[in-house]
Amino acid sequence: MPSASSSESAPARSARPIHRVAIVFAGGPAPAANAVISTAAASFLRHGIEVLGILHGYAHLVEFTEDHPMQEGHDYIKLDQSRLKRTRNTRGILIGTSRTNPGKDVSSPAHLADPQRTAPLHRVHQALDSLGVDALISIGGDDTLKTANKFQRFQEHLPAGSRRIRVVHVPKTIDNDYRGIDFTFGYFTAVEFLASEIRNLLADAESNRMYFLVESMGRSAGWLAYGAAIAGEASKVISVEDLDDSLMTEETLTDPKTNRTTTRRVLQPEKLVGQIVHVMLAREKEGKEFGAVVLAEGLAQHLPARYLEGAKFDEHGHISLPETELARSLAKPVEAEYTRQTGKKRRVTGVQLGYEARCALPHAFDVILGSQLGVGSFRALVEDGLDGVLVSVSGQLSLSYVPFDKLIDPETLVTVVRMIPTGSDFQKLARILENYPHD
Repeated sequence: MPSASSSESAPARSARPIHRVAIVFAGGPAPAANAVISTAAASFLRHGIEVLGILHGYAHLVEFTEDHPMQEGHDYIKLDQSRLKRTRNTRGILIGTSRTNPGKDVSSPAHLADPQRTAPLHRVHQALDSLGVDALISIGGDDTLKTANKFQRFQEHLPAGSRRIRVVHVPKTIDNDYRGIDFTFGYFTAVEFLASEIRNLLADAESNRMYFLVESMGRSAGWLAYGAAIAGEASKVISVEDLDDSLMTEETLTDPKTNRTTTRRVLQPEKLVGQIVHVMLAREKEGKEFGAVVLAEGLAQHLPARYLEGAKFDEHGHISLPETELARSLAKPVEAEYTRQTGKKRRVTGVQLGYEARCALPHAFDVILGSQLGVGSFRALVEDGLDGVLVSVSGQLSLSYVPFDKLIDPETLVTVVRMIPTGSDFQKLARILENYPHD
């Protein structure tokens, strides 16, 4: 990964000065969001550059028309020193958020030249142009990174003489599944919050000789589930990285409209139930009649189709995982299988955890990390004149800038999720600490 001053990856550069910058935050909240926003804004202000906070993600930007101009206080706010006072360690998001996706109709480079598909991106550009914005700081997850990339590339198709708005992106997700950075801001705060809840549940479970199935956030990777399980002393953690042949099978589906058949690998719920009961029986041999098993919510999207009928999807095409209620749906089958194998009863309760952690008071590490990323957005734009880069840190929070094209598939314009590497020391740590005998 290049250093802050390196040109190894040859990112785009511009010598054009910046007079006004906009900050947009999109997607789910994360602890230390305000550390990023506050330090970024303060850095620009100290150099005489105005800062606008775009309210609620892209929701207002995509609604822009000449008859519906951007209004201060409703669509954006000015981030000045008085508004930023002692905000670095606060909860929530100073400028709000949303999941509005102006690039949802763009799925290939060819689409960027299609006026109809890029109409929302065009309105975003018009809105920012109307405010005199020279650069945009995008803060969000991998979907927001995709939007930032599409917005940057869309501007290549604008008429000559159009305002070119430079873009840098700050990675955000409590899931920590981002390529290009070691840890995302808010991850450790979220882990500690969930771990504290798991420890509370364990005390409850021990008192009542029962089990909790704890469903943790983590759509595509298990970093949050693993971290919470390790710090929370859970009995077992199971995530999408653990879906091997022992848990999977093939499902063939026929589209009633086209009569075409497709085959996909799916999770066998009964196998997952069996693995959980195995943990319970192994712990009983040690005299432990209680425990907590952490399940990453992303397991639900691998369930057979009959479990996902009627599921809702967001603007990015993601299934609404909380509505599948994975942990609660498995609780009764686990109880039944335990009784079948032992002839005894054991209460099993499913709980969902995750939303509670997204706006928790940020820990010092996340505040420091978020602050460096916020400052990094200023340094990328002003000191190095960069465009189309992700702001990253490594080691002792050394800044680095990763070009979008190193993180996004050039043909599909999608990002690649960073999974927990199979057999990695991080994964082994969870397995070693699971407090039940391993066969």
